[in-house]
Amino acid sequence: MTLWTAILLACAVAYATKLAGYAVPARWLNNPRMARVAGAITVALLSALTVMNTFASGTALVLDARLAALAVAALALWWRLPFLLVVLLGAGAAAGVRWWG
Repeated sequence: MTLWTAILLACAVAYATKLAGYAVPARWLNNPRMARVAGAITVALLSALTVMNTFASGTALVLDARLAALAVAALALWWRLPFLLVVLLGAGAAAGVRWWG
């Protein structure tokens, strides 16, 4: 299988998956349990992505400036600071840790 065949196949599968969403009956989507599940899946996937981008480097587990940036950003979010300030504080923490050593 060539690379382009794999890419086109992946595109077709993604399109078919999105198209299949229109076939779901509306009463399933209006179910309160479905709303809770959709919200939980979204949070779980975002959390997994954040953990992978913070603690992984290739196949190795690393603890570096990204951990400090995540901790500072989480604290800023807990204090309910504006999102732009959360990003700037996280970037500043990462820069400070990298500068320090």
